[in-house]
Amino acid sequence: MKQWGGTGIIARIPNERVARRILEAGLPTIAIGLTDEQLAADSPLQYLSEVSSDAAEVSRLAADHLLERRFRRLAYVGSNDRGWSSRRESAFRDYLSARNVNLHVYPAPTRKTEQAWEREQAVLAEWIRNLPKPIGLFACDDDRGREVLEACTLAGCRVPEDVAVVGVDNDEVFCDLADPPLSSVSLNIETAGYRAAQLLDGLMSGRIREPRSLPVEALCVVARRSSEIFAVDDDDISAALQLIHRNQGKDVSVERIVDELAVSRRSLEKRFRAILGRSILEEVQLAKLEHSKRLLLETPHSVSRVAKLAGFGTVGYFIQFFQQRVGKTPGKFRSELSH
Repeated sequence: MKQWGGTGIIARIPNERVARRILEAGLPTIAIGLTDEQLAADSPLQYLSEVSSDAAEVSRLAADHLLERRFRRLAYVGSNDRGWSSRRESAFRDYLSARNVNLHVYPAPTRKTEQAWEREQAVLAEWIRNLPKPIGLFACDDDRGREVLEACTLAGCRVPEDVAVVGVDNDEVFCDLADPPLSSVSLNIETAGYRAAQLLDGLMSGRIREPRSLPVEALCVVARRSSEIFAVDDDDISAALQLIHRNQGKDVSVERIVDELAVSRRSLEKRFRAILGRSILEEVQLAKLEHSKRLLLETPHSVSRVAKLAGFGTVGYFIQFFQQRVGKTPGKFRSELSH
């Protein structure tokens, strides 16, 4: 490190050896995702600036996504080699406890090598096999989410029919190539990266002298196949929800749903409100909103183009509806992804 000649560091600090080298270098440093142990009062790492996600907001988004799909049994799979995992677990537990929802937590072993997953896979599969079904499962990040999907296959559990899975980070290529594609909490990584670079520049120039904490904002859940299901006992309601969300709300009218299911509109509306607490039309609008968020996050399309692709009648109505539901305009929602 001393021969390296650098003037500043942005680093994930996985172990004591790396921590010691960084501290010995004495350079302005921003740590990424320090563990609880590294943040302890007796740890010198507590004095470093840090970039970390908002565990409470990440967990709330994941929980709401699964609860909105009517899951009343939830599980958490974390990892002892990821420092923020325990904070996400605690936040997830607290959020569910306030809503009288029980949580099953996987007792993750400490992994010291890459080969450890090969040994752990059967253990995780057995744990998942013994969970009550159907169940919604929150994995601490997308890597862990992929491992959960592999373990579900080994356990003979269907995703999402038996186990609906949500990860964190929304690595688009990673999530889209997962089997099935993985739903994930999207984090505002790009903005956090720019802010970290600005902070490091300030630390190196001496303009900033005190350590600072930079939060990584949690944006929304990008829904994919791994959680594309609703845990309801009513077959007609389940079929209607699948139709709505499979088509992302586009070209799906109440009339079309009633016709395809060959049921009474009045009966379906009544059961919809009784089970979900909202109308069929409201569910269609929510599906459109979810799709519009993904378009804003993942495409360069204009707001008017997003409104059209998401199935909203006019851009004015789209902006009004989006702001009412999200608390900000589509343009503001997107701008927070950039510096």
